[in-house]
Amino acid sequence: MERQLKLSTVTGPAWAGCAYFSTLRYPGYSVGDWEGLNVGAHCGDDPLLVADNRALLGQHVPSQPVWLQQVHGTGVFNADNNVTTGGEPPQADAAITSEPNRVLAIMTADCLPVVVYDAAGGVVGVAHAGWRGLASGVLERMVDQMQTKTRTSGPLSAWVGPAISQQHFEVGTEVREAFLAKDACYDMYFVPSKNAGKYFADLPSIARHRLYQHCDGGIAVALSGECSFERTDRYYSYRRHATTGRLVTVAWLQSGN
Repeated sequence: MERQLKLSTVTGPAWAGCAYFSTLRYPGYSVGDWEGLNVGAHCGDDPLLVADNRALLGQHVPSQPVWLQQVHGTGVFNADNNVTTGGEPPQADAAITSEPNRVLAIMTADCLPVVVYDAAGGVVGVAHAGWRGLASGVLERMVDQMQTKTRTSGPLSAWVGPAISQQHFEVGTEVREAFLAKDACYDMYFVPSKNAGKYFADLPSIARHRLYQHCDGGIAVALSGECSFERTDRYYSYRRHATTGRLVTVAWLQSGN
């Protein structure tokens, strides 16, 4: 690693006892289609440059991140068990921990990165939520798994990080129907496109709605308001460029709290 760079990040409301952030695209060591801080080892980028980017991230977190093999599903990995230092990462789209300084990590490039924190229970979770994961209940499963790790649980806090915004996320009728099959109220999050059979979906608002509904209002949800598709100067966007890198959102419980 020849150039020493400074990590650039974006975060949300301050939570006592928990730290979290999403990385920005620049600066970073990758070049070409992956130019910037690509941490995705599965994107076709030079593995050595990905390793450099991950090493830069590692300088700003208290331990090596727990990486996941994300599959747009609803699997939740308990990062307090069987954390390996080599081999394939666990296949899951969310991870939870109650151990201080254990760093959870999920990668995105338009999908939602969602952090949920239970301050009273001392548990944090992170999730990768595209429309399939949202419709299938990845956020609800993560919250439920978090609650199994503690006897005490208070109001939760959540942050939905940088992701594609509604005006750029055009989807087919199958996406809208997947949500309407759960509850007709989701119709408010779909705006018809000028293209027949197409709609613009508001994924961040859907995520907030599902968290409110599942937690019976006992959660405060903050949206970043950052659009990964619009701001390619700040984020990677798979919808804009199919060959691209991945951002990472990390979260950990701080020791001494």
